[in-house]
Amino acid sequence: MIKHVFVVMLENRSFDHMLGLSNITGTDAVTGKPTTIDGLNNTNNSNPDLHSNKVVVSAPADWTMLYDPGHSFADVKEQLCGRRGNYPAINNSGFVTRYSLLDPNHPSEIMKCFSPNQLPVLTTLAEEFAVCDRWFSSVPGPTWPNRFFVHAASSGGLDDSPNTFTIASFTFNGYKFDNGTIFDRLDAEGIGWKIYAGDEFPQVLSISGMPFNAFTGHFSDFNDFSRDVSNPGYSPGYTFIEPNYGHTFTYGRDFACGTSQHPKDDVTRGDRLLKNIYEAIRNSPHWENSVLVIMYDEHGGFYDHVHPPTTVAPGDSITDPENNHNNFDFKQLGVRVPAVIVSPLIPKGMIDHTVYDHTSVLATLENIFGLQALTNRDKHANTFKHLFSLTTPRTDAPKTLPEPAHSGIICEGDVAAASGTGAAAGAIGSAIGAGASSAVLRPDPAHAVVPVDPSLSGFVHVAFLQDMHLSPPQEKEQQTAKFLSIQTNADAQQYMDEVRQKVNTYKATMGTKE
Repeated sequence: MIKHVFVVMLENRSFDHMLGLSNITGTDAVTGKPTTIDGLNNTNNSNPDLHSNKVVVSAPADWTMLYDPGHSFADVKEQLCGRRGNYPAINNSGFVTRYSLLDPNHPSEIMKCFSPNQLPVLTTLAEEFAVCDRWFSSVPGPTWPNRFFVHAASSGGLDDSPNTFTIASFTFNGYKFDNGTIFDRLDAEGIGWKIYAGDEFPQVLSISGMPFNAFTGHFSDFNDFSRDVSNPGYSPGYTFIEPNYGHTFTYGRDFACGTSQHPKDDVTRGDRLLKNIYEAIRNSPHWENSVLVIMYDEHGGFYDHVHPPTTVAPGDSITDPENNHNNFDFKQLGVRVPAVIVSPLIPKGMIDHTVYDHTSVLATLENIFGLQALTNRDKHANTFKHLFSLTTPRTDAPKTLPEPAHSGIICEGDVAAASGTGAAAGAIGSAIGAGASSAVLRPDPAHAVVPVDPSLSGFVHVAFLQDMHLSPPQEKEQQTAKFLSIQTNADAQQYMDEVRQKVNTYKATMGTKE
């Protein structure tokens, strides 16, 4: 019986890019027959470049991308429909041509895929439990609307990255949804929930009311996760984990040095995050009654060969006019993303070809806890409850997972940590000793004049909502003016650093009172 549902949502990677070369074989989760994942097992997986030359899938992928591949609404439309195509005519032919706008000299970068030995943690979990090879992002677009779908089965009409440096209702109040969120449903039924954040600016805080929840016991730092889950009294029925997004503006490499697996970050850091999460749950008193869902918000611009199907619209309203950028009808799913379901009630080696999107998490939660659906999307979404087919929990699941691969990429903070003690410092020191110090990410002053990227502006908005929650009334007008004046990465860095300090000071003060 499942009592605890854990979900971790990582960033911007397609299924083919991460698991397409894994050649995982196993048992069809529905028919019980032998099957293989729908990956990159032939030479027909290619895209034309701007000159109609064929660019085929290759390996290995680079540990980090020099450019952040396009994944806006317009980017994804070309990636799925070609240079002059439109929905519903999908042929997955425009990944190379769209990436060529960023890197015309190396368009094949977007077709590179990871070898299994580059992602030993994710690959092992996919082999040990259930890998879903028909899990699609909820929107053919970027991070923010897709993350809203896992919380609300809707994005409130948001069909692209938010533009937060405007005067709009969501700027000051956060995003609202006609039917609320899964957290509202859980509250109404008295079911506990918890969010673990890898940094001070988790995306979920952009939802109306969440900044209040952040300081009333529903949020904790991820550093507390293993300790909390090891407690026999751990009670939340639903736990959502946000990674560290790596808001290291000082490196001139937005999203670097985090754990989200963002394309501009070292992917091995996210693999280690998965290892830490799994081992904490596996070795806890709650393992036998738990399920861990590993998923990605969207594909990040990387190639995938499977054509995403159509779907049903949520059926709710556009909750703010600023959300409507493209007049999208929300009847088309986005690009396929990796998804792995982990539980001792799942037989080893399951491959699930069922069509899912992010609202399948909500549909499954609603099924387990007896909740009403939020919108038409989760009402009609497939659940993955059929995967829990064992009547007795497995005892053969590994208690530890392989160590992540060594990328040789070291952040400047890691170098300082290497002078400390313990296993982590020792591992960093060994990497540096092996020559990895040549790949240290250092501050780049050029970032000071770069305009704030749309994918980052939403997180600055999260900082603003926290700032408004923590600021006394007499300071709100001044802080609002400061937020609205942000134009460059340097401005964003300064503002987010100020809010980060304010948040940490508040937490320290509350900890002292407790």
